[in-house]
Amino acid sequence: MTDPIAIVERGYDAIAEEFETWSTANVGPKQRYLAELTARLPNDAAVLELGCGAGSTLARLAERFDVTGTDLSREQLRRSAERVPAATLLQGDLTSLELPPASFAAVASFYVLGHVPRERHATVYRLVAEWLAPGGLFLANMGIHENPGTVEDWVGGTPMYFSSWPPETNRRLLAEAGFELLLDALETTQEPEGDTTFQWVLART
Repeated sequence: MTDPIAIVERGYDAIAEEFETWSTANVGPKQRYLAELTARLPNDAAVLELGCGAGSTLARLAERFDVTGTDLSREQLRRSAERVPAATLLQGDLTSLELPPASFAAVASFYVLGHVPRERHATVYRLVAEWLAPGGLFLANMGIHENPGTVEDWVGGTPMYFSSWPPETNRRLLAEAGFELLLDALETTQEPEGDTTFQWVLART
């Protein structure tokens, strides 16, 4: 396969069980940034998670909010449906999703943008800005390296697609989509294979 979207979809279907174990071994700032987001939202706010995976974060969000989750992987969404039966779940490529404008108070995306071809990142940010109500919040992390697109053996030796821009390009693309950065920092995540640094941002339309 050479299509990045197909590689990611098939990869996450294949590693669904192993990935949950792999994820729990990660030590990073995700929960701290998630707390920054949720503290700024009223109860019952509409929240969208892009790349919700098996639903662990979606379940936490569903304790206070009206949640929608999207993912490429049907197997991951099946697990989300079991874990968060109250969630609205959508399968598909986040760069071509059709969602009502101004329908969410917040959009979150964790460890997902690195699997999206970087030439589509501007489209993702534009779509997120459209889906957010005025003053809506966008929480995400993204890679920081000049990577035009590579396929690497990842969890369990499964091929996975990665792509990223350096931080200054990430900031420019967000600004061009109409976002104001509230938080912007480089943070290290301790993954099973070793430490990896991401750019974490909390932005407002």
